Amino acid sequence: MNSRNAKQEQAHRFAYQGLDRVIHERARLGILASLLAHPQGLSFGELLELCNLTDGNLSRHLQVLQGERLVGVTRALGPGRPQTMCRLTCAGRKRLLDYLEVLEQVLLDASEAMSADSSLESRPATARG
Repeated sequence: MNSRNAKQEQAHRFAYQGLDRVIHERARLGILASLLAHPQGLSFGELLELCNLTDGNLSRHLQVLQGERLVGVTRALGPGRPQTMCRLTCAGRKRLLDYLEVLEQVLLDASEAMSADSSLESRPATARG
């Protein structure tokens, strides 16, 4: 890598372009994380409980995620009443994992900054004269 590319990369180091706005919203991140943890899928009711959302909020966030092709939603007749099942799509899984890599870098950068800050605090104060 030449010095110009290195400087440009360093200049944009904290831009975090991979923090996807669709995924970054708290409720949608919770939905996607729940579905990642349950590859067989979850029912609408299970997602309500796991993500602590109202019916309307969950429905709206699922619409957004479906529109982005991150989540697949199927409706089937179950015992008693129809059941809505939600699953992470292959594209959704990849996009979420890419997002999590960038988020991990944010955490690493913050951790490094905190470590540097605490090492400065532990230095003795210099004499003033």
